Amino acid sequence: MTANETENTTSFADLGLRPELLAALANLGYEEPTPIQREAIGPILGRRDLLGQAATGTGKTAAFALPILQRMTARREEPQPTALVLVPTRELAMQVSEAFHRYGRELGVRVVPIYGGQPIGRQLRSLDGGVDVVVATPGRALDHIGRGTLHLDKLETVVLDEADEMLDMGFAEDIETILQETPQDRQTVLFSATMPPRIGGMVRRHLTDPVKIEIERRAPEPGEAPLVRQAAYVIPRAHKAAALGRILDVEAPTAALVFCRTRDEVDQLAESLNGRGYRAEALHGGMTQEQRDRVMGRIRGGTTDLLVATDVAARGLDIEHLSHVVNYDVPSAPESYVHRIGRVGRAGREGVAITLAAPREHRMLKTIERVTGRKITVEKMPTVADLRARRLELTRAALHESLLEDDLEHFRVVVETLTDEFDVMEVALAAVKLAHEATGGPIDQEQEIPDVEPIPERESRERRPAGGRGGGRARTPGVGMTRLFVGLGRRGGVRPQDLVGAIANESSLRGRQIGAIEIADSFSLVEVPESAAQEVISALRGSTVKGRKVTVRRERR
Repeated sequence: MTANETENTTSFADLGLRPELLAALANLGYEEPTPIQREAIGPILGRRDLLGQAATGTGKTAAFALPILQRMTARREEPQPTALVLVPTRELAMQVSEAFHRYGRELGVRVVPIYGGQPIGRQLRSLDGGVDVVVATPGRALDHIGRGTLHLDKLETVVLDEADEMLDMGFAEDIETILQETPQDRQTVLFSATMPPRIGGMVRRHLTDPVKIEIERRAPEPGEAPLVRQAAYVIPRAHKAAALGRILDVEAPTAALVFCRTRDEVDQLAESLNGRGYRAEALHGGMTQEQRDRVMGRIRGGTTDLLVATDVAARGLDIEHLSHVVNYDVPSAPESYVHRIGRVGRAGREGVAITLAAPREHRMLKTIERVTGRKITVEKMPTVADLRARRLELTRAALHESLLEDDLEHFRVVVETLTDEFDVMEVALAAVKLAHEATGGPIDQEQEIPDVEPIPERESRERRPAGGRGGGRARTPGVGMTRLFVGLGRRGGVRPQDLVGAIANESSLRGRQIGAIEIADSFSLVEVPESAAQEVISALRGSTVKGRKVTVRRERR
């Protein structure tokens, strides 16, 4: 079924939810269900398996959390969970866990999030005390199952949230193993923003006659502008930071989320943007949980203009007042692009998705266009003159708003005193100049950024570096790649997906960015982008692979 075509006045009460849940939703300010909630809550309450295609921000957490809570016995004392929610990242695990707590507060629901990067002792104590719902990343869930501290015998419902992301991060085999530990008659609910073939295989193996729901964004009417304007700028790498600052100055976003590939790039870009006068915050996997929580508090409190983040750290984030999403580099896969731009243009609000592309990345832009069916307009870089005109327009708009809404009477004495000596137009011009200078840095210091043309598709294809995972060892790493030595091999039971999962879950790299993997008896070699090598080394040294601490370093030649 598709739920994007008509207005629906169904209320939460019409869905048959219990009074405790209705009261919680009313206190949270929820007025009516979103399309995914209207379509999914009924089938899940009816214990049907469900396959839902819906992007982040469509309300899918409530779509599966409310039915799970509806069936839960108040003040339940059974120690084993009745529901398991698997998610790709610790940030999403925390968000989903918090949602269960908010909705189920009156029911006394016991929710435990389990994920990497948190002391395992705390998780063990929580599980030992009894739990109703476990929200987990696959690797940590499997760890607890192996320890005998997570028992799934009483499980009634399994939710696979953002399934495509979990597969991209190398968790396919972990998910299969976890599902084998659950009862045969369990209910399975799967949500995914995209439906690649691998999702189809998982659905056929683990879902029984599922209800299928596809929540599409409302297509614009003929002649109507799309809610999300998609644009790209072709920028030489050396000018990217300056170009982004120029674009943001012209766009003047309410709030923007900027995606970078590596932790180092996140930190450097956030520092650069702060130097330009923006209130920018960095978010990546190298930060402590306390640091992340502090950043998220500033974002939700509206004290930050820009969040600069890696893909992994930003997954699952829902920033209500977000107006712009920026890809500092072209995403390595169309699915990543879909996930990222899905964060703007929600609830009928307009949004902007901007991509900064190197000249040879034009081919990937075309691939994204084909997959999404949407045009990405390659625009000319704003000039210094464009920036000057835009800042003047912002000053004019601010003054216009002040004239309409502010109480200006107590400033009258200043104007009257000055007009004894100067013409009123001169006084106004001086006031506008001061207001204008207070809104931005000196434009005269801005340098022009060179226009470059994208490399034609054929030439781009010829220059494309070799990559992909394979069993054979490449003679030399691909262009821009380096090879890491990992001190665990075939005898330690390590598989390519173990290495991909460990790297993708602990660093900012995605599974598709990892190159060739060779597994020998006592060690493994993994190709990663040179720019992310040190980040991956630090991340793996601080975590475990197959439950073991391992030696990680650059390959010696």
